[in-house]
Amino acid sequence: MAVVTMKQLLEAGVHFGHQTRRWDPRMRRFIHGERSGIYIIDLQQTLERIETSYTFVRDLVADGGRVLFVGTKRQAQDAIRSYAEKCGMPYVNQRWLGGMLTNFQTISKRVSKMQEYQRMRDSGEFEAMPKKEALMLGRELEKLERNLGGIQNMERLPDAIFVLDTVKEHIAVTEANKLGIPIVAVVDTDCNPDVIQYLIPGNDDAIRSGRLLCRVVADAIEEGRFIVNSRSAGDDGPSLDAEDHAAEQAQARNEAAEAAADRDARVAATVEAAPAGEEAAAAAAPVEEEAAPVEEAAAAPVEEEAAPVEEAAAAPVEEEAAPVEEAAAPTEEVPAAPEAEAATTEGEQA
Repeated sequence: MAVVTMKQLLEAGVHFGHQTRRWDPRMRRFIHGERSGIYIIDLQQTLERIETSYTFVRDLVADGGRVLFVGTKRQAQDAIRSYAEKCGMPYVNQRWLGGMLTNFQTISKRVSKMQEYQRMRDSGEFEAMPKKEALMLGRELEKLERNLGGIQNMERLPDAIFVLDTVKEHIAVTEANKLGIPIVAVVDTDCNPDVIQYLIPGNDDAIRSGRLLCRVVADAIEEGRFIVNSRSAGDDGPSLDAEDHAAEQAQARNEAAEAAADRDARVAATVEAAPAGEEAAAAAAPVEEEAAPVEEAAAAPVEEEAAPVEEAAAAPVEEEAAPVEEAAAPTEEVPAAPEAEAATTEGEQA
C-alpha cells in the first residue's frame, strides 16, 4: 500500500512552488513546468522521494533512533508540535537557538534549569518567595518552556532531523551537516537541495501540505516502533500474533455460544412435544427397574446375617433372665403386705 497517493498530494497543494522570479536553479530537475507565473513541482518525483524518506525514517526508528522535528514558521508550528507529540519525538516550533546541536551541553544545562524551575513551581516554592522574585522566575520559566519545552526529554543528540522550510531553518541545516546528522526535509523551489540527504520536493508554505508531510513522517516513526515491539515480543507493544490469537479466541467463543443455543433449542422443542404422562412413565420405569435389584441385593445378605445374630443373642438373654426373676421375686412381695392390709382396713371401715 502506498504511503500517500497522488490525489492526496494534489488536494493538499504540494505541487505548488514559488513564483518564477524566486527560485533556485538547482531545483530545476524537480520542476514540472510553469503556470500563471508559478512553478509546478513534479509530483511523480515527490512520490518516489516520499517512499525513500519513509523507508529511511522507519528503519532508523526500528534500530532505536530518534528524529527531531523542526519548523518555526507560523504555518508549521501546530503541525510540528501535534505530530511530534503524537509519535513521542522531540521538536522545535518556536525558535531555533544557535548551537542547539553543536553546543548541546550548554543547551542541556538550560533544560535542567527549566526542569528545576518547574519543580519549584509545582511544589509551591514560588508562593513563599517575595512577589518580585517569584515574578522574575516565572517569566524566565515561561521563556525557557517556549524555546526548550519540546526538547526537555531529548537526552542526547538526535539521529536525524525533519525540517519544514530549509531556507528559514538554515541554521539547523548547517549544524546538522556539520555534525553529520541526516536531514529529511521538504524542499520548495527556492531551496538548495544539495545540502539535504533525504529531500521531498513540495510546497513548504501551505498549512495542509505541511500537515500531510508531517503525518507521513509520524507514520514512519510509528511503524518503526511497531517493528521494534514485534522483534522484542514485549508485552507493552502491539503484536500481530497477539491480535490474531485474540481474534481466534473470539471466534471460538462465538461458535461455542451458537452451538449451546442450538442445543438448548432442540431440548426445549423435545420437551414441549412429549406428553406429561409419557415423561413421568419414562422417568419412573428405569428407576423402578434399577431399584428392584438393589433391594434384593441389599435384603438377602441382611436377613442371612440377622438370623445367627438373633439366635446367638437370644440364648444367653433367656438364661440370664431366669435368675434375675428369681432374685426379684422376694423384692416384689415386700411392698405387697402393707397394700393388702390397707385394702382390708378400708373394707372394714366401709
